Amino acid sequence: MTDDARVVVRLESRGPADTKRIGKAIGDRCRGGELILLKGPLGAGKTTLVQGIAQGLGIEGPVQSPSFVLERIHRGRLQLRHLDLYRLTGAEALESGLLSEMGDDDVTVIEWGERAEGLVQPDLEVRIEVTDEALGRSILMEAGNPVWQSFLLEVQGR
Repeated sequence: MTDDARVVVRLESRGPADTKRIGKAIGDRCRGGELILLKGPLGAGKTTLVQGIAQGLGIEGPVQSPSFVLERIHRGRLQLRHLDLYRLTGAEALESGLLSEMGDDDVTVIEWGERAEGLVQPDLEVRIEVTDEALGRSILMEAGNPVWQSFLLEVQGR
């Protein structure tokens, strides 16, 4: 479905493996310079999605939430900048420089992306909603960028 020249797609995840698979598809599509905002409540699966993105970027080793350190950098075919803004306001994130250090060879993924709204222009926004406390998640992805709109339409057609 489209909304004001934006493509919006909703996928259902039946568990962490599905969420990682969706993330891997995102990581596979990344070419560098992307900014992805992740939104959703605590425990929704944002870090699990990032683990899948990391797989798609060819990153080996553990990918953990950077809640206490604000940023973790992982290297694969592209560099993954994994940010967590849970402990910051948008103004603090901007002041810290975290939101201005995005490079052309980076894929920047921001957990708690709600705090960066209006401060950055994301290529892809992902909202994860809990549908079943144990496993079920609804993953709503939205893009205004034509490359990511195409990706969403492909994913929707699967």
